[in-house]
Amino acid sequence: MQAGRLNKALQRRLTIMWRDQPSQSDIEELAANVERVGLVIRLRWAIVAAIAAFSVLGIGIYALAGQAPALAPRMVIPAGALLLVLVYNAYYQRTYRSFGNLAAFNAAALVLDILVVTVLVYYSGGVYSWFDALYYLFVLEAALILPNRREVWGVVGLAAIAYSLVVSLVYWRVLPHMAMPFVRNDLQLVGSYVAVRALWTLTVILGSASVGVLFTRVNRERMGALAKQSVRDSRTGLYDRTYLRRELSVELERARRFRRGESVIIADIDDFAHFNEVFGTEAGNRMIDLIAEVVREASGCEAGEPCLVLAARYGGEEFALLVPEDSEASSEGGEFLAERVRAGVASVLDDDRSVTVSVGVAAYSRDGRTASELLSATDAALVRAAAEGGNRVVVGRSETTFA
Repeated sequence: MQAGRLNKALQRRLTIMWRDQPSQSDIEELAANVERVGLVIRLRWAIVAAIAAFSVLGIGIYALAGQAPALAPRMVIPAGALLLVLVYNAYYQRTYRSFGNLAAFNAAALVLDILVVTVLVYYSGGVYSWFDALYYLFVLEAALILPNRREVWGVVGLAAIAYSLVVSLVYWRVLPHMAMPFVRNDLQLVGSYVAVRALWTLTVILGSASVGVLFTRVNRERMGALAKQSVRDSRTGLYDRTYLRRELSVELERARRFRRGESVIIADIDDFAHFNEVFGTEAGNRMIDLIAEVVREASGCEAGEPCLVLAARYGGEEFALLVPEDSEASSEGGEFLAERVRAGVASVLDDDRSVTVSVGVAAYSRDGRTASELLSATDAALVRAAAEGGNRVVVGRSETTFA
């Protein structure tokens, strides 16, 4: 039992889609991760192209100065490192959609990039190298690409450790110094110079990370807020009608593909116009908030966890739930979840004031096979529930009634 839980927790940690039949939120996150992987690959092509152009032009300048014969032997390993980048980036280009489900794929690719940069730094003079600027580029790339700050600071820490280790090992003469033309090649043995130079490089690496993380966080928060506003009801925080209708079409396609069920529930407050006339719109708004909380609790969603049941405010006094068959709520059937909503609303009190709801339920494929058919069947059931006196659940095109 414990081993099974650990295996499941590990699977959730390492992958985007961890269900046998992924939910819509899993599919959306997978698509976002695949897009991030593709962005990493495109950025790496741009960086490699810039390095290659610099190397060709730089060697040409050294050749004109008569320094190429001394420099050429030291360029074999850096050239091999760049060739390695070309090879694995070409491989990622062809296969990255297959790796898109790996949550840590981007971080692993950036770690490999940092190690290649460290090789370039060592073979271009260590403490004298200009290639340390590539650390800043990859740190900024990490801030833009990686989904959370811990992974970004992990890449930053690796870059800082790798650079510090290289210059320290050369200073301690564990590694031989790679002499460079036009450079005073004894400063790598002057402790104060090595310390100050390394401190400056680490400062810029950390500064780049701080700026990148800050701007990226602000940008993501703004985009997240805009995205949330575009699909959420401003009063209750539940999803809005447009989003529910869009997701219903997507979920029905998933239900067809995996031969699973899907239920639609719509609840309408009975005589709500009369309630507002008697008690006022302020009391009506408070009641809307309380009923939204009942619907949210009925969906079974917990903070920070993927939610299979979608709860929405379908209209002014209407609320809706989409219930896929593979959700925990569906184990009892959509009609029983609807009854839970009805009973929950009936128990709500606001200054001794209460309301009831009429609830309609329809199920794929018994009551319809398209989004329009299911919504029509749910509306018809809702009308029957209201016509029979309200405070009851009517199921689809059947005659089943719960009161």
